[in-house]
Amino acid sequence: MVINRRTLLAGLLATALVPTTLFGEAFAHHTGKRRRRRRVRAARRRKTRRARKPFKLAKRFQPQRVFFRNRYKRGTIVVDPRNHYLYLVESRIHARRYGVGVGRAGLAFKGSARIGRKAKWPSWTPTAGMIRREPQKYLKYKDGVPGGPGNPLGARALYLYKGKRDTLFRIHGTTAPWSIGRSVSNGCIRMVNDHVIDLYNRVPRGARVVVI
Repeated sequence: MVINRRTLLAGLLATALVPTTLFGEAFAHHTGKRRRRRRVRAARRRKTRRARKPFKLAKRFQPQRVFFRNRYKRGTIVVDPRNHYLYLVESRIHARRYGVGVGRAGLAFKGSARIGRKAKWPSWTPTAGMIRREPQKYLKYKDGVPGGPGNPLGARALYLYKGKRDTLFRIHGTTAPWSIGRSVSNGCIRMVNDHVIDLYNRVPRGARVVVI
């Protein structure tokens, strides 16, 4: 068979184009995978940096003595959920103020009660409402969580009662200090663990609590 020059060149060109096209597709696919991997690694690095960054509470939420004109007896706790403050009354014009985070239950109670119980490193059981709203998150804890550093109630808890009836309203610590100054989905009145320990040591059982 005689192959002329034009036929030979056309055949070589066609042969050369096939691997070039395939290489281009393979290269594009590989480049896309590399870019995705880089994005994933970058996201992980950002998350790690945030986790390592020390949490710093805003100055206004640190415990401090403030001017607080009031009509309450010394030793009364006054909770202002909407402004995320808790006051321990020291006089008619001064109080020790703490920053707090407020959960759904913290907005449900208003009025006056007494501290009926105090607990160090309290155990915790999610409410039926919490389990109903977020079963994937809370159902596994239906039998309760023992006290300790990983417990959502934190280092201390003050339980509010009206007479002998538990109001289910709590002032407690937290494992999420960044939630101080915010309204969150669950819980009552949460405080930084060091701050709730300070409050716990300052107030006795029977102390009055007013939620405004």
